[in-house]
Amino acid sequence: MFNRIRRLRQVAAIASISSLVAGCGVLSSDSTEEEGAIVVGTTAAPSTLDPAASWDSSWELFRNIYQTLLSYPSGASAPEPDAAKSCQFTDSSNMKYKCELREGLKFSDGHTLDAQAVKYSIDRIRTIDVNGGPAGLLGSLERVQVLNDKEVVFHLNKADATFPFVLATPAMSIVDPEDYPADKLREEDTVVGSGPYTLDSYEEGQQAELVKYDGYQGYAERKNNAVTIRYFQDSPTMVAALRDKELDVAFRGLAADDIVDIQADDDDHLQLIEGSGTEINYLVFNPKDPMAGKPAVRKAIAQVIDRPAIAHKVYRDTVEPLYSMVPKGLTGHTTSFFDDFGEPSEAKAGKILTEAGITTPVPLMLWYTSDRYGSATKAEFQELKSQLEKSGLFEVTLKSRPWKTYVEGYKNGEYPVFGRGWFPDFPDADNFIAPFVGKQNALGTPYVSPKITETLLPNSRAQSDRANVVKDFEEAQRILVEDARLLPLWQGRQYVAASAEISGAERALDPSTIMMVGELSRKTSW
Repeated sequence: MFNRIRRLRQVAAIASISSLVAGCGVLSSDSTEEEGAIVVGTTAAPSTLDPAASWDSSWELFRNIYQTLLSYPSGASAPEPDAAKSCQFTDSSNMKYKCELREGLKFSDGHTLDAQAVKYSIDRIRTIDVNGGPAGLLGSLERVQVLNDKEVVFHLNKADATFPFVLATPAMSIVDPEDYPADKLREEDTVVGSGPYTLDSYEEGQQAELVKYDGYQGYAERKNNAVTIRYFQDSPTMVAALRDKELDVAFRGLAADDIVDIQADDDDHLQLIEGSGTEINYLVFNPKDPMAGKPAVRKAIAQVIDRPAIAHKVYRDTVEPLYSMVPKGLTGHTTSFFDDFGEPSEAKAGKILTEAGITTPVPLMLWYTSDRYGSATKAEFQELKSQLEKSGLFEVTLKSRPWKTYVEGYKNGEYPVFGRGWFPDFPDADNFIAPFVGKQNALGTPYVSPKITETLLPNSRAQSDRANVVKDFEEAQRILVEDARLLPLWQGRQYVAASAEISGAERALDPSTIMMVGELSRKTSW
C-alpha cells in the first residue's frame, strides 16, 4: 500500500435507465464539496495498474485516474474530446486520424503531457505486447506521427471507422514517459496520470482512494472531491456493507438474489437503478485440448445447454438468454445459435457425438473465476455441470481460481473450457467479434479465422455508417457458430444500488458501462 505518493447517463443504443426506488423518490441535487469521500463497492478489483497490461475491468479504475484523447461525457453516444481539443479523420478513406491536444495538460507529477507522450503511450502498448492485452485493439494502426507539441496523427494500415472508439478505451490511457518504461510494465503500485482523479492510496484487492486532481483539463464535471472504491469477494458482503451504510454505492457483481431483494425491499434508504446493457457471458473452448478441441464436442455442448434455465434458476431473470456473441440492442445482432441448435436436445447432442465416433461420457473440465463476475458465477457453473451430466453425455469437473491467477491460467492455455464475461470496449458489434479472433486476442487463445479478420471486419470498418455493416456481422457470426469456439450464454442488465442520499448514479455509466465516479454526489436537500 502507498499513501500520498503523487498526487451514467447510459446512451440510448445501450440502455434506457430508470430508477426503481424502494420508498421515497430520488430528487436531484448537488452535493457540497466539504462532505467526505463517496464510497463505492464492486467485486471487480483491478488486475494491474498499468494500462499496457490490461484488457479487462481494470479499466473501471483507469477511466477515473488516467486520461484518453477521447472519452464519453455523460449522455454521449460517440467519443468526444477529453485530453484532445479536437479529433477527426483527415481523409475520405478513414486511414488518417488527427488529434490536437488541449492547452496546459499536465500529469499529476507536474510533467507536461504533450503529443510525444501520446505517441509514447500507444507505442509502448505494442512494444510490450502483453498476451491477451490491449495491443489487440490496435491491429489497424500502422504508426503514430507527432507533428508538433500539440498535434498527433494516427496512420492506419486499413480503413477503420471504429478507430476513434478504440482511442476512447481506457487501454489507450496516456502515461508519463518519464515514469513508465518503454519496453516493460511498470512495477510500482503507484499511478502517474492526468485524469479527473489521482490515486491517493491503493491496497491491492482491498481498496483505492481517489482524490480530485486540480490539474485535470477535460470534459468531466466532478461533483465530489473524493471517492473510495472498496473491492469485495462477493455480493452479499458488499450489499450488507451498503445496508450498514459503510458504502454509498454498490456496482458490478451484484448477485441476482440481492438485486431481487432490494427491488422488493421497503427500505426507503436504498435505491436501485436498472438499465438494459450489453454485458455478455460466454464459454471459451481451448482448441488444443483433446476433448474441447473437437468441434463435435463443442457442438454437442451447445446442443445441451439450456440458457433460459440458467437465466431463471441462477439469475432470477435479471439476465436474458443470448444466442449470439453480438448482444441485443446493437446493429448486427442475430440469433445464430438458436437458429442452428434450437431448443436443448439430449438426443441431438448424442447423435452429434456418435456420428463423430466419440465415446460417452465425455470428460470435461470447466473453469470459472471465483471473484470477478459476482457470487452467482459458482451457481451458474454448477447448473452447467448439472445440465451436461443429466444428458448422460458428459462427465464434468469444476475448477475455479481468483481473477488474477485465473487470467494467467487462460493466457497460458491451461483451461479446456472456461467462462468469461465481456463488458464492451465500445458500443459496436465489431467489439463483440474482433477481440476474440485472430492470433492475438483478448482471450490469449489464438483463433485463426481469415474470413473474419481479413475480409469481414475490414469491410465493416470501411463503413462510417454502421447501418451498412449488418451483412458482414451476420456472416461473421455464422462462422462463429460453425466453429463453436465461443458459446454465448446470457446478456445482462446493469444494476446500481445506492443510498437514497446519492445522486447521479443514473448518469454515471458510459457506453461501455464503466462507472465515471465524478457523476456521483450527495444530496443536500429533499
